[in-house]
Amino acid sequence: MRKPIIAGNWKMYKTVGEAVNFVAAFKEKTAGVSGVEMVLCPPFTALAAVAQRLAGSGIELGAQNMHWQPEGAYTGEIAPGMLREIGCKYVILGHSERRQYFGETDELVNKKVKAALEHGLTPIVCVGERLEERESGQTEAVVRRQVEGALAGLASRQVAGLVVAYEPVWAIGTGRTASAEDAQQVNAFIRSILRRLFGDDAADAVRIQYGGSVKPGNAAGLMAQPDIDGALVGGASLDAASFAEIVKNSAPAEE
Repeated sequence: MRKPIIAGNWKMYKTVGEAVNFVAAFKEKTAGVSGVEMVLCPPFTALAAVAQRLAGSGIELGAQNMHWQPEGAYTGEIAPGMLREIGCKYVILGHSERRQYFGETDELVNKKVKAALEHGLTPIVCVGERLEERESGQTEAVVRRQVEGALAGLASRQVAGLVVAYEPVWAIGTGRTASAEDAQQVNAFIRSILRRLFGDDAADAVRIQYGGSVKPGNAAGLMAQPDIDGALVGGASLDAASFAEIVKNSAPAEE
């Protein structure tokens, strides 16, 4: 049984003060919730303050990006060891906005995935097609290329601990959401790729999230699908009450 993982990607939002206030409210609203892993991914400037306030809460910390080199003359960049030291467990890699605005390629994402693993960070590897690719029937070809590219050269045991996030680009921040059935179809396809490349054990262990206009109202339907193991949440993760409701709606029903 894969434990659902709900991660909030705050993107370029929230000052340190706003982040600290969010954590206080979110911890209160999710007190007593079990059976689901919660991750907050604030901007770099707020990581230290959020880490301090998450200590002992069971809520994990993630970063939104990183460089693949351990150190060096890369002005403005953040090294994986820096994230690890500050308390990050997760790092989002290959997000569509990184690909779109900063020219990140599958090969670059692969470098970052390997570097994250070397430094004890768990990558949340993002894949997903653009609207024109979906409408022209290229969804599976695009997703296959991104999964194979991002995970090239990894061992099955490494892949087993990863998180993959399927984020159709046309659904990010647009209010449009893939139906639960459509999201399940692509997530199942991703798992079939992992099964072919890395074997049954790794494929069955990997948690595959859905991301793209996830809200409290659609979270439960998405999480009910057999191959959707969580959500990577953008806009709705900026409000503590909204994000807490998504978490609660994603928790498995108690027996």
